[in-house]
Order: sequence, then structure tokens, then C-alpha cells
Amino acid sequence: MKTRKRFKTEKRHSERPEVHQCNIKADFSELTGMKDYMGVMMFITFAERVVPQSDENVHVSEERFDGVEVVVYQPKVLGGETELRRAVIYLHGGGWCLGSSRMGPYDLLARQMVIDLNSVVVSVEYRLAPEHHFPVPYEDVYRVVKHFLQMEVLAQYAVDPGRIAVSGDSAGGNLAAAVSQQLQQDPYQQVKLKVQALLYPVMQALDLNTPSYQQNQNMPILPRTLMVRFWSEYFTSDKNFFRAMMANTHNSPESAALLKFVNWSAFLPESYRGKYNYSAPSVTLRGTGSGPDTLSHSIADPRASPLLVPDADLQSLPKAYVLTCEYDVLRDDGVMYAERLRHAGVQVTHEHYTSGFHGALMFTMWPTDFMIGHTMMENLIRWLQQNL
Repeated sequence: MKTRKRFKTEKRHSERPEVHQCNIKADFSELTGMKDYMGVMMFITFAERVVPQSDENVHVSEERFDGVEVVVYQPKVLGGETELRRAVIYLHGGGWCLGSSRMGPYDLLARQMVIDLNSVVVSVEYRLAPEHHFPVPYEDVYRVVKHFLQMEVLAQYAVDPGRIAVSGDSAGGNLAAAVSQQLQQDPYQQVKLKVQALLYPVMQALDLNTPSYQQNQNMPILPRTLMVRFWSEYFTSDKNFFRAMMANTHNSPESAALLKFVNWSAFLPESYRGKYNYSAPSVTLRGTGSGPDTLSHSIADPRASPLLVPDADLQSLPKAYVLTCEYDVLRDDGVMYAERLRHAGVQVTHEHYTSGFHGALMFTMWPTDFMIGHTMMENLIRWLQQNL
């Protein structure tokens, strides 16, 4: 496995003012019963939303693939051009509860991939929790990918069937990993993904006390409390489940049987363990809120927690690019998945940013235009140029 560490990035880990203000307002609104937490946090999505439009280099269209909204970016075709192109299916982040393919930084990333890769980019506008709990966001993404991978659809967009990638950041990285796994297990799927690119992905819901969760529990952008809330809202609006997840006491006997796949004392390299000692999450024999059987099944479902699949299901997965950041509660999720992929025989490039922080890829536009965001984007596109 190739592991590349990046050092020349910003040493500050600034939080956008609107993120900090939204966190405060969301907490207050929920406490007073004025509005639910995620409803207030959606302000961030609306504040950065743009209307994707065609320009001199890129043709943009808003379409529906099997009923799911997508934004399709294509190179402007020159007269007589017949060469088949690469394609990237991109899945935005936002904890399954926030975000949009129409946010400015995602629009910028898609256009850059079109220009630098001569590729078609399909940016998926999947439905969000808490209005649409798991597995709806995953199912939306899976339907889009299955639709796009049909030979007649690929021909419509002049895409080479052998050069298709799926990629995503944060929760989008989770969805990309899950779709890659499920596609490989579909015996009727003819067109396969060539590569998967996972950017600071969230990979498991069983142990929310890994070293990176502890080290970065109060880190701006994605503190532990917010990540746990994303997880709980993905599954249910029952606040009892959120409290159980905060205490790391949400595992049932069903999910506890899978803790061996997220045992960071076994899968996390020593350099990432730091001063922390492994302690297995406790297991409760009773439910942690409404529908305990459903919740137990959901957190143990690999479509929600891709890190839970056995090694045999990893062996046939496409080549992978995994980006992780030191100052990120999700660091260890990505590191452990990269390690498990490598042990299963999958070609992996693991790029770790020692001064990186969660969400840095979104810091590419004013007023948060940071060098680290552009560096991440350039390195991702360079890897795709070489491997897709």
C-alpha cells in the first residue's frame, strides 16, 4: 500500500464563522423547541448553494436517473470528437443530513475534474435524513450508479465502460465505499467500477471512541458531538439513541459480534494509536429507544458501516484512494479501512495529511479559500489521471 503524508498545509484549523454560529443557534433552537437541530444547520447548505450553469468549457444539465436528481457535467464537445471519456460519480458529504451537489465547492470540483480528466461527472442529489432515514440515501445513490452503468446510458454520454470511478467525501465517502461493495456482490452487474476514491470517509457506527474520536472530540468543523448526532439522525430521530451513541453504549448483541472488524488495537497502526488504550464498547441487552431491533440491524448493516464486511468481501473491490486527516474524528475510520483493503490484496493509495482537518476539501472558495483545499483537490485529480 502506498502511504503518502502531506506536511505543507495550513497549521491553523479554522472553523468557518457560519458553522460556529449555526451550531450555537441549532442547539438553542432545539432546546427551546423552536426548530429541530438539523433544520437550523441546513443554513450552511443554503448559504453555499449555487445554480450550476454551463460555461465555455463545461456543459451542465440537471437530470433524473431512475427518479433521483443528479447534476451532470460534461466537456464541451469539439466537432468530430469521438473519443470515449472517463466518468466520475461524485457523492457529496454532510453527515447524510446536510449538503448538496449544488454547493459552490462541489460545483468547482466537478468542473475541475471535467477539464483536467476530460470526464463526465455525475453529482448525486440524494435525499437526506432526518426526513429520509437509512437506507434511503444509500438506496438513492445505488439506483443512480446502477442506472448510469447501463451500456446504453454510458453510450449516451460517450463514457468508456472500463474507466468509471465513484468518489465522495465524509458521508459521501461512506456511500461510495458501500456502493462499491454492493456492486461487486451483484452477479448481474456487467459494467464494473474501475476505482473508488474515498475522502475522509466515515466507515463505521459501532465504536465512537477510537483514538481519533477522543483526540479530536472538540475539533472545529466536526466535533464528536456533531458526528454522533449525524449517525443517530441517519438511523432515527429518537433522542434516546443519540444519548446511547454519545456514551458508546448503543451496541446490541447483533452488532457486538462485528466489533472484531473495528478493533482499532488490531487494525490501526501504532503511530495513530497515541496514548490511547483499547476498550471494547459495552453491549446492552435492551433497546436504546424505539424500534431497538431495527436500530440494531441498521448499525450492523455494511451498507451503513462498510468497515464491517469480512475480508472475503473486500478482495474483489476496485483499486482505492483513501484520504485521511490528522485533525478529524474520522481519521481512524479511513486508516483502518485502508489497512484492511491492503491486507485483502486491494491496491490502495493512502494519503494522510498530517496538518489536515475534516472538510478541508470544501475550503476552496472565498471567504474560506485555503491552500490545503486546493492541494487536496489537485492530488485527488492527479491520482485519478494516473489510475482511471
